[in-house]
Amino acid sequence: MPDDRRRWFEQSKGFEARSRPPARDDTPDLWTRCPSCGETLFNETLAENGHVCPSCSHHFRIGAAARIEQLCDADGVSFHDQTLRSVDALRFVDSKPYGKRLRTTVERTGMNEAFRSASATLGGLPVEICAFEFRFMGGSMGSVVGEAVTRTFERAADRRVPAIVVSASGGARMQEGVLSLMQMAKTSAALARLKDDARMPYISVLTHPTTGGVAASFSMLGDLIVAEPGALIGFAGPRVIKETIGQDLPEGFQTAEYLLEHGLIDAIVPRATMRPFLGRVLRQLTGAPSASDAAAPTA
Repeated sequence: MPDDRRRWFEQSKGFEARSRPPARDDTPDLWTRCPSCGETLFNETLAENGHVCPSCSHHFRIGAAARIEQLCDADGVSFHDQTLRSVDALRFVDSKPYGKRLRTTVERTGMNEAFRSASATLGGLPVEICAFEFRFMGGSMGSVVGEAVTRTFERAADRRVPAIVVSASGGARMQEGVLSLMQMAKTSAALARLKDDARMPYISVLTHPTTGGVAASFSMLGDLIVAEPGALIGFAGPRVIKETIGQDLPEGFQTAEYLLEHGLIDAIVPRATMRPFLGRVLRQLTGAPSASDAAAPTA
């Protein structure tokens, strides 16, 4: 390359470098690419659509607080158990100590644990509701999450109101060993008291993903079990099952659609219609008057 062209090229590179603004780590992302259809979505538009892709109806994962906000009446939510925090009782270490992993996750998410539980109203009906936060260690169920779910069922039994749990979990939290596995029996026993003693219904809402010990306990014990479209639901993962039985799995295995077809869940409900659907079902299960009848003036 001649010297004059080389000098021009180097000057151009220097000008480009100086004119480009420095990268900022704190600049918020404005766009999200849909993993299903590849469409690039403006985040504000995605939020307005309930975090559902307007092109292909892919249901993005949302947090526990947003889930409760979407489902419950705005003026009837009272949160519980937000100060409960897990401890490293086993001094467990994998790639890092469990105690350090907990501290890092609390700082990153701003939450103490992988759940939100609340007394609320849905369509004017009182309920006890609990939602999982997948950002907190994959929504795994340790002793504190199990305690929160148990308290949700106990409050529902004491108040004689229905209970709703929205699951999004990778299963039992391995860092707590048998203390985590105990929560499967503990939560199921509390649920049995809600059904047998208080005679109140329990609705289980399964979102992507609901797996492991959560799927093997209270999540599949609802009087009504509904799921969001495309949710992965099952105990062990498809890869583990395939390696164990040595067979190829059916198309769509462990999706909400596959489970509905085989009678393992009762309905698939899109996020946009989940709230009115649950309101209608709660009135049917509790014998409460319909919303229109309740609003009608008395003679």
